[in-house]
Amino acid sequence: MAGEEIRQDNRTVEQIVDGMSLFDDDLMSMVFDGNIEATELLLKIILKKDDIQVVSVVGQRELQSPVVGGRDIRLDILAKDSTGKHYNVEVQKKPEGAHIRRARFNSSMMDSRMLKAGQEFSELQDSYMVFITQTDIFKRGIPIYTINRHFEETNELFDDGSHIVYVNGNYKGDDTIGRLMHDFGCKEARDMYYPELAKGVRHFKEEGGRERMCEAVEKYAENVRLNSLLESIRNLMENMKLGAEQAMNVLGIEEQDREILQKRL
Repeated sequence: MAGEEIRQDNRTVEQIVDGMSLFDDDLMSMVFDGNIEATELLLKIILKKDDIQVVSVVGQRELQSPVVGGRDIRLDILAKDSTGKHYNVEVQKKPEGAHIRRARFNSSMMDSRMLKAGQEFSELQDSYMVFITQTDIFKRGIPIYTINRHFEETNELFDDGSHIVYVNGNYKGDDTIGRLMHDFGCKEARDMYYPELAKGVRHFKEEGGRERMCEAVEKYAENVRLNSLLESIRNLMENMKLGAEQAMNVLGIEEQDREILQKRL
């Protein structure tokens, strides 16, 4: 029976990987991690700037809050170009994951790490917070929503270097952004327009990187399982006034999970 469960789990993981597209942040982060060519293509199309030269890009970069007990964030892509500009690109399937105040928060977390002690505020580089959403969350039917600050009285640009961009992943126009969003929705590399993206997707879904992709899916599933247990424990502790050990006893949680869960409480 145990062997059958393992085989079933493996089949499930394989099916999940087969169904992934670049709208899945695990795959997207792996495809773009260290991939300057693909990142340049992405930013040039979305920002309509042909002169972007990316010098570094990392996937799944964690930024810790400078405040004790503050909220940390994990970025899908964090990139920097040759002029020092910083770019955070996030993919979101659900609208709530791309809340407008999350964009503000992510931007502030990027900005807070750009200056070293003694640097002038004028040295703060431009930052771009880009959300690629699977649906058109603003429901205007346009491919890209660009947000910059303005003086309300004169409508002139308040050029503080902070930029927020939302990309409508449901856009299907016959242009560069339409083809880019088509590629983000593809489950197979052979169906994609841009070879810079197809190469990475092929590697992690069909070639040598597939094992790593499967491991990431398994890790994600395990984290979801533990978070579900954690929520149940907290509910029992709050509603039944139980201690952590008592709550875990009620739920019948196995010993190997208890130490992990204790650290998260």
